[in-house]
Amino acid sequence: MKLTKFLAWVGVVLAWGPILAPALLAVIAVFNGHGFLLDYLMPAELFPLALAGGGFLLWAALRAHSRTPMIAWGLGLAFAFLVGSQALAVATGLATGAIEPGGWQWAVVVSALVLYTLALMIMGLGGILLLWDVTRKGG
Repeated sequence: MKLTKFLAWVGVVLAWGPILAPALLAVIAVFNGHGFLLDYLMPAELFPLALAGGGFLLWAALRAHSRTPMIAWGLGLAFAFLVGSQALAVATGLATGAIEPGGWQWAVVVSALVLYTLALMIMGLGGILLLWDVTRKGG
């Protein structure tokens, strides 16, 4: 049970890292007098951390027989929305700079990134609930 709890802790930290890092850096920028600076692409750039966290969470969920669907669906949807947003950016010309950011193309790509972030949050919430389940069982 200790390995499962360790896997869940590491998974939660890695899964929430890409979401919390831009928020934390934005708060730091505000307090340093630089204004509100939020890098909305950072969660996508930090996907390898989220992928590793999802792997740890899935491993822990399978060991604990708890929260596996929520974590798996969250990770799967995050991957699909991230790849989809990148494919849309290439297909619309945003990725190459053929068109300027704005218009419906930009709205669709950013919407896919928002859905990606929400899917990461679902996976992270599943990890928190898994950690609660594992901790409550003891060990």
